[in-house]
Amino acid sequence: MVDNDNNKRRRLVDFKDGCRYGKFGKTKAYELIALERIRAYKMGGKTMIDLDSVDEYHASLPRVESRAN
Repeated sequence: MVDNDNNKRRRLVDFKDGCRYGKFGKTKAYELIALERIRAYKMGGKTMIDLDSVDEYHASLPRVESRAN
């Protein structure tokens, strides 16, 4: 993911709260950060997760198609 709008106000939360919001564990969160599917920032020694990027990630997930006929 590319952060094109640097002037936009970011919704940052600490790592644990970002995982809770995204409904994923820390291993998955680090994987998504490495794949640039969600954005994270360092603030001092803390990793902060951008909630807007979590929303974008959730919106990009494929829909499950029903096989019932």
